[in-house]
Amino acid sequence: MYLEFYGLKEAPFSITPDPRYVFLSERHRDALAHLLYGIGKGGSGGFVQLTGEVGTGKTTLCRLLLEQLPENTRVALVLNPKLSPVELLETICEELKLDIAGKKGSLKALVDTLNIYLLDAYAQGLRVVLIVDEAQELSIEALEQVRLLTNLETPTQKLLQIILLGQPELRDKLHQPELRQLAQRITARYHLMPLDRAETEGYVRHRLAVAGAARSPFSRLGLRALYRRSGGVPRVVNVIADRALMAGFAREQDALGERLIDHAADETLPGHARYWMHRYGRWLAAASAVLILAAGAASWHWLHRTMPPVADAVAKPVPPPRNDALQNLRQAIAHTPDADLTAWTQLLGRWQVNSAQVSVRDAAHCPGVITAGLDCLRGTGTLEQLARFDRPLILTLRDGNTHADALLQAVDALHVKLAIGGQTRTLMKSDLADVWKGEFSAVWQLPPEIASTLHQGDAGPGVAWVKAQLARMDGGKADDSGPAYFDAALEERVRKLQIAYGIKPDGIVGPETLFALSALAESGPHLYRKVE
Repeated sequence: MYLEFYGLKEAPFSITPDPRYVFLSERHRDALAHLLYGIGKGGSGGFVQLTGEVGTGKTTLCRLLLEQLPENTRVALVLNPKLSPVELLETICEELKLDIAGKKGSLKALVDTLNIYLLDAYAQGLRVVLIVDEAQELSIEALEQVRLLTNLETPTQKLLQIILLGQPELRDKLHQPELRQLAQRITARYHLMPLDRAETEGYVRHRLAVAGAARSPFSRLGLRALYRRSGGVPRVVNVIADRALMAGFAREQDALGERLIDHAADETLPGHARYWMHRYGRWLAAASAVLILAAGAASWHWLHRTMPPVADAVAKPVPPPRNDALQNLRQAIAHTPDADLTAWTQLLGRWQVNSAQVSVRDAAHCPGVITAGLDCLRGTGTLEQLARFDRPLILTLRDGNTHADALLQAVDALHVKLAIGGQTRTLMKSDLADVWKGEFSAVWQLPPEIASTLHQGDAGPGVAWVKAQLARMDGGKADDSGPAYFDAALEERVRKLQIAYGIKPDGIVGPETLFALSALAESGPHLYRKVE
């Protein structure tokens, strides 16, 4: 009803999955990279676990994963896991199109059939992957049967890779003692969080643009209210936004503000408790804080009157040893033989490049040009310098005679967040200096026509691209009316960029400067805003 009123070609906030409307936040890109890592891992036989709240986009990521699978991959996708162990095996065999006539109900016959298929697939160079959606619904017995499937192997190779997608309850279930063997086999874990405020606003604008909107009907305060009431959960954003558009059309409102969003949320979200908390939650929180502070002050006063002074010292928690995280990282460097390929698989996944497009082993050698439009740079720098690029990078860590590559995911004032061997680790920046001496590798995307070096006197589309990128930083002219020339003025602008990024200010656009210029673009993966 509201399409013509808001200049839309179709409904932008339908909850029906549509690949055209997919919006990948940094979190979603990283989660997809973990799934692609699981596929690329091949014969490791480990599990990959992706969890997230309802509506955060797990199933959408699964669809994207299926679209990006290498040609030599065969997939069994289980969407309804509320099955007995035998029914689960039957479903897997049916997904792989195996003939199980006369074998239904027999656990041994089904396992034997699956094993023969996996051995044949291995001989043909095929990779077989089992994906279980809503895996929190699997029973303990079914999960144990899934684990036993990883025992299907050759003397040197696991034959089946398993990916579990589920709600947070899956993590709790896997913590149970009877599933500890399965939990130990999980090689990569990722918990998908809701969108933050900026991502929510980007999500809304993206869907409106795909639906043909020339402008956003949501005001700045309306977008903030939409984030606040939805919590950044994409499915809830869709429900509230669609209801707000209908209400705005009924009231003939061009701009959808905070009040209308709140009204739409009150009508669509279940129950009245959320409405009451929305209206009075701030006052309740403030009152609670005052009561807590008052109670704390009274308790402190009573304790110091009645307890001897030594009790205060005993009550203070003992801080953990500062080097625990560093020691764990040293162990990972020494005992993660496939860390390099894992890190590169994750990095390429963040750039939406899969193993069907680029060989991970070839990319890990970091040639100047990995493939058309995808460049690589290997060098040395400080953590502060690398943080300015705001891109995920490969750090080469060394401890004695061992080394391992890790993916730099986030940097803040005191900490860094790394992924090594599929495991995420957070440690102090000062501790990182013990195992990292500045070696890094970076990947970035460039238009294929850009030359590897540009300097004063050059002309053409490469120079025009440099000007367009610099305009993002200094607000200068993006292009000339005629052919784009690399003149003295542009050389000075390049020097300013180089100084800002800690690059030798020679005014020449080489690999490091190209990386800095590409980092100015909003597209592509970025470092997380804070270490959590």
